[in-house]
Amino acid sequence: MESILAATITGALSLLGVVITNISGNRKMQSSLDKAQAVTDTKLDELTREVREHNNFARRVPVVEEQIKVINHRIKDLEECHKP
Repeated sequence: MESILAATITGALSLLGVVITNISGNRKMQSSLDKAQAVTDTKLDELTREVREHNNFARRVPVVEEQIKVINHRIKDLEECHKP
């Protein structure tokens, strides 16, 4: 009878140790995943900002190109008006 009781207590304590170890490991893993997700979110936010900035620049380039064409045409007209 004593050996059954000792085996039961030993088994229960072993099971408790495994459960505590698993809970602790899961908490550490979750903490690590949370940190990695925060870094990923930060990088994604920065990338999104850069893409928006690039898109704004890409929309403005054709406008600037058109303005340069107009300026060049005006310069050409001025040069032709002032030729001797």
